[in-house]
Amino acid sequence: NRHIHLCKEHLEILFGNGYQLTKLRELRQPGQFACRETVNVVTSDGILEGVRVLGPLRSKTQFELSLTDARRLRINPPVVKSGSNVRIDKPVVVVGPRGSVVLEEGVCIAWRHIHLSPEEARLLGLRDGEEIEVEAEGERAVIFRRVWVRVDKSFVSEFHIDTDEANACGLKTGDYVRLLI
Repeated sequence: NRHIHLCKEHLEILFGNGYQLTKLRELRQPGQFACRETVNVVTSDGILEGVRVLGPLRSKTQFELSLTDARRLRINPPVVKSGSNVRIDKPVVVVGPRGSVVLEEGVCIAWRHIHLSPEEARLLGLRDGEEIEVEAEGERAVIFRRVWVRVDKSFVSEFHIDTDEANACGLKTGDYVRLLI
């Protein structure tokens, strides 16, 4: 779902000098967490309220949203692999309790991807950066093509898609999928 990763500079502009994020809950990926803090994201054509901040802090701010969210804001962000900071067609304003920040890059729809540890990847014969297919079964079964494989020693296996993709096939957090390799 939509969320924002903040850099230290933007955190302090939005929430105040010396501000520290407040952990709400751990996420599945080790060291990653949802924060109590939320922000609003605004354009001249729309607003998304209560966008969850995720921690820890990053070197660059990145706002990830779905195509449905993008249409609501009337922006056309690129679909990118995580960490890519591509300029967008129309800036967005991130509004916090103490200030606001204009983002002209780092606004994106995240490329669907799967996290794997090196051991999991080795057992499956997969390498970081390659693309595979992933099948979601059920009443609205679908095969996701061009799923980016991400391998890192800090990762545990987890399939990441946006809310539009999940809703299209009825996937929920914790559901299992099949890797087609």
